[in-house]
Amino acid sequence: MKQVGAAGAAGGARLPRALRADGLPPQALGDDTEDVSLDFGSEEELALRKARIRHPLATFFHLFFRVSAIVTYLFCDWFSNSFVACFVTILLLLSFDFWSVKNVTGRLLVGLRWWNQIDEDGKSHWVFEAKRMPTIAASTEAEARIFWLGLIICPVIWTMFFFSTLFSLKLKWLALVIAGISLQTANLYGYIHCKLEGQKTISRVTSRLFGTTDVPKRQSRRISEDGTEEHGKTGTR
Repeated sequence: MKQVGAAGAAGGARLPRALRADGLPPQALGDDTEDVSLDFGSEEELALRKARIRHPLATFFHLFFRVSAIVTYLFCDWFSNSFVACFVTILLLLSFDFWSVKNVTGRLLVGLRWWNQIDEDGKSHWVFEAKRMPTIAASTEAEARIFWLGLIICPVIWTMFFFSTLFSLKLKWLALVIAGISLQTANLYGYIHCKLEGQKTISRVTSRLFGTTDVPKRQSRRISEDGTEEHGKTGTR
């Protein structure tokens, strides 16, 4: 009876090990969970990129001045009979839009900016810059989409106004429409150049990076080729 009791006690001692999940010993379970690594950095970056609006004030003023200029041009006759007042109001809205898009919204919403500088010799140089911003200050996809849609659609609308003014013989508005096309096309041209310059910079950096990674491989190949040549010379001797 003592032997049976001892055997039962031994079986009871082994019972917790046999009741492990999937019949695996504790050591095997520990080994399965050792190499598990959790990376939340990419998920946080993706969540920030997919956030709807991170610069609401800049996004609002990116569309406010140019949309207000178009609406005022279409309905200014309903509010005022003075051509000079309408002309000055629309021109001021276009000027505010040009300044805000060039100096503020382009830098905040898409990380691009352009400007003109004069060197010591008096020569004018156009500078197009695509700035790589950190993750916290990076623009979102929604902001970039709003920026480019507003930047492209509004010059197209002013071009339509140009042809409608020309065909309807409202020549007094022609100068204002040309000013609207010029100001908004200048911003579009500048930011397209910034985008292209940024892509060129990225391609240069990647080519340099791959070039530096190929250097050790080339050196190892040269060393192996030199070793085989020396081995061949010693074998012939």
